[in-house]
Amino acid sequence: DEGMRTAEENRFLRRLRTALGHAPDVARSPGQLFAESPSAEELLLLDRVHQRTAEDRGALFEQLVEAGKPINLNVAPVENPAAAAAAIAGLVGKRAPEWGESKSVAAWRHPLIDRLGLAEALARLQVPLRITDPIDPHADGEAERAERERQRADIIASFIGVTTADFCLADTATLVMRNRPGQPRSVALVPSIHIGLITLDQILADMKELFALLRWDERFRQEGLSNYMSFISGPSKTADIEATMVHGAHGPREVHLFVISG
Repeated sequence: DEGMRTAEENRFLRRLRTALGHAPDVARSPGQLFAESPSAEELLLLDRVHQRTAEDRGALFEQLVEAGKPINLNVAPVENPAAAAAAIAGLVGKRAPEWGESKSVAAWRHPLIDRLGLAEALARLQVPLRITDPIDPHADGEAERAERERQRADIIASFIGVTTADFCLADTATLVMRNRPGQPRSVALVPSIHIGLITLDQILADMKELFALLRWDERFRQEGLSNYMSFISGPSKTADIEATMVHGAHGPREVHLFVISG
């Protein structure tokens, strides 16, 4: 309501409208602000994604690999979920915990991760797998708090976190993750090593394709531009700041991305 704004707020809005090339004192209706159909450019982007061939996807994968090198994102193809589980188990066996002595792995509850048989692969190494199951929304307050604390403790104790991603942007080697029940952001940030898992068809060229899909593709439009998305481009640690490391803060020391290509 224009009448309820302060003079300073109105001055700010007038400056903003002027900078955008609009009349400074004329407010536009929401219908003018938000498009009801894709633009010509967005239609071209959608068509490019939908018509992408196997050869095109292979080229995007190679671009992703190259973009990941300077930011220390380790990208590797795996043929199928079983090969992905073996690759993850291989990393678990080779890497040592940054904090403490015991090994454990935290992983999202997600259909793609469920297909890996990861618990069995890690059991051979005597390493427990901690799955972040969705918390029952109907649980009483005390039970809900207890479950949140249990999951938080499991994640903090884990030296490797395994997640999927919604998309990966080839031009900047960026994982795009929308968080949902059973898929907390902390699994990607708190453990010392983050392992991401995607399929080849989740690789997009760039941010333009991403937002065109989220706004207009019927597969993604219902969830659309959710209120929280993470963009992860390589590892980051608290040691980036004043060379001081803090357990459980500011990101992993290594990020690995396995792309199921079969």
